[in-house]
Amino acid sequence: QVQLVESGGGLVQPGGSLRLSCAASGSIFRVNAMGWYRPAPGKQRELVAAITSGGSTNYADSVKGRFTISRDNAKNTVYLQMNSLKPEDTAVYYCNADIIARAWSRNAYWGQGTQVTVSS
Repeated sequence: QVQLVESGGGLVQPGGSLRLSCAASGSIFRVNAMGWYRPAPGKQRELVAAITSGGSTNYADSVKGRFTISRDNAKNTVYLQMNSLKPEDTAVYYCNADIIARAWSRNAYWGQGTQVTVSS
């Protein structure tokens, strides 16, 4: 039983900040890459930011310089620090993690989503 639980979404004014958290729990052997996604045109989820188990990061061009992804491997938790938020950042943000369970199965898991609304 592996699950990802997200938190930290909310309503903020343009220019404000939020920090999203996503904690993986359950029968986990190892958490590999983790990332944050949000809906894109065409109803797809696009990558916002990702981080490997070793700490390498990747960001969408639209959030570079404003968002920072990090992780705490001891807690199996990934964070997304969102600064200088813009109205166009408004979306449901989904956490994703590549996890090897103790049952030796490997799957990509999704969090439940957390709403971020940027509005004056």
